[in-house]
Amino acid sequence: MAHNYRRRLLTGAAAIAIGALALSACSSQRGGGGDDEPSGDVDSTFVFGASGDPTSLDPAFANDGESFRVSRQIFEGLVGVEPGTADPAPLLAESWEQSEDGLSYTFQLKEGVTFHDGTEFDADAVCFNFDRQNNFTGVAQSESLSYYWGKLMRGYADTGTSIYGGCEAASPTEVTITLTQPFAGFIPALSLPAFAIQSPTALEEYEADNVGGTSEAPTQSEYATAHPTGTGPFSFDSWEPGAETTLSAYEDYWGEQGQVQEVIFRVIGDTTARRQALESGSIDGFDLVAPADLGALEDAGFTLVNRDPFNVLYLGMNQADPALADIRVRQALAHAIDREQLVTQVLPEGTELADQFMPESVIGFNDAVTTYDYDPDAATQLLAEAGYDEANPLTLTFNYPSNISRPYMPNPEQIFANLQSQLEAVGIVVNPVSNEWGEYLDLIQGGTDHGIHLLGWTGDYNDPDNFVGTFFGAASNEWGFDNPDLFSALTAARGLATEEEQEAAYQDINEQIAQFLPGVPLASPVPTLAFDARVTSYPASPVQDEVYNMVELSE
Repeated sequence: MAHNYRRRLLTGAAAIAIGALALSACSSQRGGGGDDEPSGDVDSTFVFGASGDPTSLDPAFANDGESFRVSRQIFEGLVGVEPGTADPAPLLAESWEQSEDGLSYTFQLKEGVTFHDGTEFDADAVCFNFDRQNNFTGVAQSESLSYYWGKLMRGYADTGTSIYGGCEAASPTEVTITLTQPFAGFIPALSLPAFAIQSPTALEEYEADNVGGTSEAPTQSEYATAHPTGTGPFSFDSWEPGAETTLSAYEDYWGEQGQVQEVIFRVIGDTTARRQALESGSIDGFDLVAPADLGALEDAGFTLVNRDPFNVLYLGMNQADPALADIRVRQALAHAIDREQLVTQVLPEGTELADQFMPESVIGFNDAVTTYDYDPDAATQLLAEAGYDEANPLTLTFNYPSNISRPYMPNPEQIFANLQSQLEAVGIVVNPVSNEWGEYLDLIQGGTDHGIHLLGWTGDYNDPDNFVGTFFGAASNEWGFDNPDLFSALTAARGLATEEEQEAAYQDINEQIAQFLPGVPLASPVPTLAFDARVTSYPASPVQDEVYNMVELSE
């Protein structure tokens, strides 16, 4: 199969049609002036207000949006994303073909590309990177580190479950990657930063695999904190955790360098403080504008850019907690939640209600899926059947992150407070536990000591496996259940070759998930970016594949 492999395009109200958006006039002026201006009086430093630190600068050990926002500037993969869509496009691979049995992919590689340390990009470098991840051992295999390899490749060399069959370099510009099971989403999956090609020289020199700690509290390598080395338009300068990450334009970049010569990701965890930083001119733009700030920014003349919602916010339930292993309790929680009230009171205008763990525009969305309507009386009755009442109330730990905004979760503290009040209204005792973002992900994904929790997902590409397969394709710490029937259904569906086959299979899977009820899908919020007047073009992407060599600036 040639490289123009495409999923069904998103259509209708949720259509993804955002390209490199031209941004029009707004107010405010950014203070200061760069010393490295490429031409005229334009300050070539682009300062972006990040809602949190990256968890790792090694994308193989990251799975969160803030880490990937930085990674996309430094690294590139074999496959990229067609601008303004969720569909795959050539990047370091100029083309590819799939074997008739669907198990082997042969890539023709771009020539004349170097990593930031001068190492040449070639087929051997590709094989080094894929072999590296398949050979992770110990804590490196934990969900809090190599999340995507474990989820998508289903394991590692020493677990006997990996579907990675190997990599062969036929020449410096031709490489073949073989799988042991069909995986229909393999090509679009390669657009993930987690599969970016990193410098083998730097990975070895700075001992990238030397991670330590525990799965609940892993420690990163010297490479992942100070020496990330890719082929992208920007090279790494420095990272001051809690403050900022700085990158510089790579002068030997193979592609279009663009206008921006320096990128600074300034960490501003508080949503109001991010707005104030834009208003004062200390940043050029930021993502995840708080719903309460939209009106003030628009009135002040700043440019607001909405991404179409390609995400899902959910209330997860950890069935390692015996109470949550009872389906009656899970059903009670679902009936106790008024999603319309949640959306109306604390989520942005335009947010869509969710009743499945994928957006409506993805293959396999089931219009007739079992739903759990808001019904507090039914919730109380189900709790009573499970043995809970006023004298013996159900007590649950409710985990949520603090000082962070995500596209699916712009204001976690307010979302938590809204849901807490709804659960308490049916007699559930809530024990709140909040953590900073990095610690929170380690807690939820790395161990079992958590209860119900807020989390969500922004689609990486338009494929159902990227949603329900990632969540529920195998046993995980986040959900705490073992459901062989669901696991096998998802494994079979990810290998189906045609959209027609996938449509029917994933509709059945969505119904299976709805009846099993591992969590409660809540909503698909609209993420909004805000920019200063000097940002005249920004490459907004529904899957956040936004690389800053495409940013255009004015005086």
